[in-house]
Amino acid sequence: MLWMVAAGALFIVLNTIMKRLASQFDPWMVGLLRYAMGAAVIAAPALRLGPRALWPHAPRLQFVRGLFHAGGMMLWFAALPAVGLTELTAIAFSGPIFICLGAVLFLGERMTGARWAAVLVGFGGVLLVVKPWAGSGFAGISPGILLMLASAPVFAGSYLVAKALAARERSEVIVLWQHLWVVALLAPFALPRWTPPDALQWALLVVCGFFGAGGHYCMMRAFRVADISAVQSVKFLELVWAAILGYLVFGSVPAGATVLGGAVILASTLLLARHESRAVRPTAPLA
Repeated sequence: MLWMVAAGALFIVLNTIMKRLASQFDPWMVGLLRYAMGAAVIAAPALRLGPRALWPHAPRLQFVRGLFHAGGMMLWFAALPAVGLTELTAIAFSGPIFICLGAVLFLGERMTGARWAAVLVGFGGVLLVVKPWAGSGFAGISPGILLMLASAPVFAGSYLVAKALAARERSEVIVLWQHLWVVALLAPFALPRWTPPDALQWALLVVCGFFGAGGHYCMMRAFRVADISAVQSVKFLELVWAAILGYLVFGSVPAGATVLGGAVILASTLLLARHESRAVRPTAPLA
């Protein structure tokens, strides 16, 4: 769970920077260059393993993971211009529910009552914050919302494949090949929109590479030592980190609903952590 907490914190900083970049030049280019920089960052420690160690034991599964992740990104980018922030946040946080369902159906994990409760209560905390029913909410289901809804299970597929890979590959190798495949699959869509970044944008993209590769590495370490369904409620803590970052960077004071929702999310995560600590079992050695 601590590995997932670290991953979530890194991803929130990453998304904050990417949001700024996406407002300055084409979002497809931002996605492509973010993963290209991430591949360069993770390649440095991965190369120390030697050329043979870099070749995956399950290359087809690596490709399937890249296909899922690139597909999710394409749906996400296509939906982004037509989806409001409230709907975007609520739909994005439905991912853990799809992941938990997939873990039961495809990975044979035992979804305990405590895990379901933590995921559903955490998702309830998110809804307290974003309130998708307020205003127009989901009253008008637009094509953008449908595309965003479609991206959630596709991203879930990427993480389920990553969990399967965690038993066969080193964390560095999984992250490296994920980045390489996403770059290869996004390139045909992004390169025709090429706009040269300026010096500051290049610097921010390098920072994105570090935070993105670091976040995925922490997530893979979590998948190596725990059931994927056991760590999904930690995902909702990203909303708490986002509120804290918004206050520190932009001086945005969280609303009462945000504080209440954050407390619900934090409580559900801590209760699940306590429950899981009582059912510790032998795990695969770290790599």
